[in-house]
Amino acid sequence: MRNKIVAGAAIGVFAAVGVAMPAQAISATTADLYVLHAVPDLPVDVYVNGALTLDDFQPGDLAGPLDLPAGVYTVAITAADAADDSAPAIGPIDLTLAAGTSYTAVAHLAEDGTPTATLFTNDLTTIPAGEGKLTVRHTAAAPAVDVLANGAAAFTNLTNPNEVKANLPVGTISAAVALTGTTEPVIGPADVAIAEGVNTIVYAWGSAEDGNLDLAIQTIGGLHSAPRGVDAGSAGFAADPDPGMIAWSIAGLAVLLAAAGFSVARARAGRRSN
Repeated sequence: MRNKIVAGAAIGVFAAVGVAMPAQAISATTADLYVLHAVPDLPVDVYVNGALTLDDFQPGDLAGPLDLPAGVYTVAITAADAADDSAPAIGPIDLTLAAGTSYTAVAHLAEDGTPTATLFTNDLTTIPAGEGKLTVRHTAAAPAVDVLANGAAAFTNLTNPNEVKANLPVGTISAAVALTGTTEPVIGPADVAIAEGVNTIVYAWGSAEDGNLDLAIQTIGGLHSAPRGVDAGSAGFAADPDPGMIAWSIAGLAVLLAAAGFSVARARAGRRSN
């Protein structure tokens, strides 16, 4: 799967499961920007400061990082193959990017189904040895949920467009999702691996009413404490000796979502080549 990257605005833009990039690409003068397309059934083009930057961006695709100088960027999202950004489907919106910071801009549906966009700041703080971080972001047209860990509510009343996060010991937890205020799972339970030194970011996206809820996963590695802690975990992240890798997968949560009839976003055939 490829997205056409144009206008010279990005270095190393990727949108495929299994792609790896250093987690520490940011510097004292630049910021990292990832872009997630989480509006169902709407291929788009993404313009940055009036220049076409992501061409034929498909729902479920996650691109990045764009390594950008700190500053304010105007982003407009149009239908695919639009002549220009004069009639955007979302935006234009101004994104203020600070140096030394990692962001993910998500085009998604609000709880009422209206297309919108949210800029999240990715947590790159050091994770203690023997732990990983789990971040959950609600970007779906769906009501509030609780995230259950080993039968107890770990995150409660998570609403669109908010996030929750916590450091967890390396290992496996039994995870499930329930409507807020209940303990009866509507998804899962299933085993989820927590990998050392990795911030696993889970996005719920799509529309509950339209029956196309889906999952996007962003995992940012290289966040180990120094010296590096104990290698552990079945997903292969902690066992990897390279501390600067990003991989767009986590087997445990994929199983969790698959159990509810969800599917991990896949590349679509017939995309235009560069």
